[in-house]
Amino acid sequence: MSSLKIVFAGTPQFAAQHLEGLLDHGIEICAVVSQPDKPGKRGKKLIPSPVKLVAEAHGLAVIQPEKFVAQDLAPFNPDLLIVVAYGQILRQSLLDTPTYGCLNVHGSILPRWRGAAPIQRAVEAGDKETGICIMQMDAGLDTGPVFHEARTSIAPSETSAELSERLIELGVEGLLTVLKDKVASGEDPIPQSETGASYAKKILKQEAQIDWGEPAENLRNKIHAFNPDPICFALLEHDGQALRVKVHHVANIEACPIETKSGEVKPGEIIEVRNEGVLVATGSGALLIDKLQLPLGKGAVLNGRDILNARANIIHSGATFT
Repeated sequence: MSSLKIVFAGTPQFAAQHLEGLLDHGIEICAVVSQPDKPGKRGKKLIPSPVKLVAEAHGLAVIQPEKFVAQDLAPFNPDLLIVVAYGQILRQSLLDTPTYGCLNVHGSILPRWRGAAPIQRAVEAGDKETGICIMQMDAGLDTGPVFHEARTSIAPSETSAELSERLIELGVEGLLTVLKDKVASGEDPIPQSETGASYAKKILKQEAQIDWGEPAENLRNKIHAFNPDPICFALLEHDGQALRVKVHHVANIEACPIETKSGEVKPGEIIEVRNEGVLVATGSGALLIDKLQLPLGKGAVLNGRDILNARANIIHSGATFT
């Protein structure tokens, strides 16, 4: 394992933590490939990727091609390329360049949730179980044969952010196992079944607005899936303005009363504010939201007690989200 010349390719924090984990376990990386620096929120200063930051902190060579091709690997003559959430589909000519090909860490049990957002889509769909696969990459979209898989359950209260942290641990452990026991030994990976294959399309910001007419369970899953990004939101009228309220987490699902003092309950109506959270009606059932964020002041994430103490003039029973 220590004699392999390894190049690592990745971009976001999920990939950066895999790189950090490999380095912490003494795996030598001869070079790192990451997406080019992107403009920040104000569009002026270029922001390096999390993977680039880790690589530079460890003194590793970094390349950032607009389009990653086989010629980019030539100077390093690698035995193996490890790819974690790099962000581009790689051509077969590139995949064939390293002696032992290319390994990919994928955040689902393949063939379930091939594609760009497997962790978020699993949470959104209400899957009870997920995991990671270490696969040999081919030219298809997450269709390569699998060396290693590890499974874990998904709790109803778990966000994509929390699940990602657990999957990173499984991913690093899986890579270490494959590097030690399978790559150089010539062991063949297992071809994927096509039964149960599904596509995890990229999360779009316009998906984040909450449709209160949906059932409570669906909305809870979506809210948790879209945390940490792009965070679900709803609009709330206050002083002639439509406040964009971000909804970070749901504590529970409850039965929804048919009527309140104000009459028949409508989807999006705030039924009650408690110390435990804000109870909001949906198309079927009610959500007890325990973490939300108003676009006011410092924009802190609030719980029910915070709202009762400081924002009861905005978040109160009878007010309605749209």
